Amino acid sequence: MDLSELRILLVDNLMIRRYGNLRMGPGRKLMCGAIRNNWRLCEYSDRDMARLLAPLGIRALGGVIANQKLVKCAKNFRPDVMLLGHCDYITNETLYEIRRLLPDIKIAHFNVDPIWQAPTRAQIAERMDSCDGVFVTTAGEELKTWLTGKNFMAYMPNPSDPSMEHGDNSRKTEFRRDLFFAGNPRPSDPRWQLLAELLPKIEGKLKLELFGSGKLEGVKLDLSPSIWGARYEEVLSTSKMSLNLNRKEGDMWYSSDRIAHLMGYGILTFQSDKNQMDRFFTPEETVYFSEAGDLAEKILYYQTHDEARRKVAAAGRAKYHRIFSGERVLKFMVETLYNIRYSEPYEWADIVYR
Repeated sequence: MDLSELRILLVDNLMIRRYGNLRMGPGRKLMCGAIRNNWRLCEYSDRDMARLLAPLGIRALGGVIANQKLVKCAKNFRPDVMLLGHCDYITNETLYEIRRLLPDIKIAHFNVDPIWQAPTRAQIAERMDSCDGVFVTTAGEELKTWLTGKNFMAYMPNPSDPSMEHGDNSRKTEFRRDLFFAGNPRPSDPRWQLLAELLPKIEGKLKLELFGSGKLEGVKLDLSPSIWGARYEEVLSTSKMSLNLNRKEGDMWYSSDRIAHLMGYGILTFQSDKNQMDRFFTPEETVYFSEAGDLAEKILYYQTHDEARRKVAAAGRAKYHRIFSGERVLKFMVETLYNIRYSEPYEWADIVYR
């Protein structure tokens, strides 16, 4: 099948109302991927349109109108593929109407939140009948839960893009901080228990900064305020090492999109040896740890062996941008939607269920 003239309508929360205080989200990286693949792209920000179109500020009415305008957008643009992020304002009835107007369109939902969360499961269940397929950043046979006989379920990596993860800290030797972590506490969150065990082992031996909000009972951590937008990018560009910690490790094959920011920036990235990222990255490209003591030992090693730090960080950055680029991930998604022979051997192509 010739994909050279593909037209893509991407519907996602593009955060226009944040006025530049943006997240480096997968939706924007897929947009960049479409452009890098020379595909025609139209973007539709559902939440922003719902707010913009809301009569007297009544958001529910704005949501109704935003659905009507999306149908108009699809009718005018005539996409071959429509990709939907979380898009809570967009109803399945709208998708059915677009399919009626454009019978050959392929529609997919992509979800970058872990599937053990109830809201994520509800979002997937909401789209499993109206979409041709669903892409998620969690892998495993539990994805078969949402198969209907007409759709597919597939894993997608967290994409990167050189316009966002544009820095390369593996080339640097001077930093404002040696190690950082950014995240927000939740009840029974094992990440913060791990940090509470880790800090006494490394405090005073390197420059450390933790970013987050809220408190957990019984865990005392000195947190800087949460960071977004250009401030977050500034922290990325001035950090030597970082922790990629997930709310769950080991039960499922998953990493938050934080991994794209860290490895994509050439920051030496420490992550659990239970999150199954070793399918993609070797210990020469990222640093795996088993528990707090092992993590502390490895942090202190790379703190004092900078050449080794730079070598691993550089290899990880190059690998991440090569195999998880937005253009490559999007090409995989499109080829999966059309159920055609893959144009190249994607390292995760076996995690597609039909």
